[in-house]
Amino acid sequence: MKKEQDTTDEVKLDATDIQILRLLQEDAKLTVRDIASRVHLSATPIHERIKRLENSGVIRQYVALLNNELVNKGIMVICYVSLNVHNKKTGKEFIEAVTKFPEVIECYNVSGEFDFMLKIVASSMKSYRDFYVNELSGVKGIGQFKSIFVMDILKQTHQIL
Repeated sequence: MKKEQDTTDEVKLDATDIQILRLLQEDAKLTVRDIASRVHLSATPIHERIKRLENSGVIRQYVALLNNELVNKGIMVICYVSLNVHNKKTGKEFIEAVTKFPEVIECYNVSGEFDFMLKIVASSMKSYRDFYVNELSGVKGIGQFKSIFVMDILKQTHQIL
């Protein structure tokens, strides 16, 4: 089993590591040879660097990013949630419940007026309403909701370097 990097430990990245990470963020299907030719190193040190970045937890996973509309998930909702009781048990129960819903694709614990921000996808307004009424509102501990419907995505990236 892969050892997870302690989030308080910063991994030292040099310029070559950053180049490799940028290339992989643009296209995770690049081969080691493709990366090596772009970074001007041989394949072996590139492979070793990628393994080190994976083992240290810098690279968490490789994914395919889908077009929401083409997979019938054209409605995106940002849903703010406040809990009615603020303690570890209620928070834990809420997190366990919402992270099981496939409609919830991101969940953040936030500061301010609300406790959580959920990013939810659905096929239609009716399907979101059904999810909201039949699933999300049934989660224990919720005090207040606020749903904001995304009209257009102006920037969306997963590239952090």
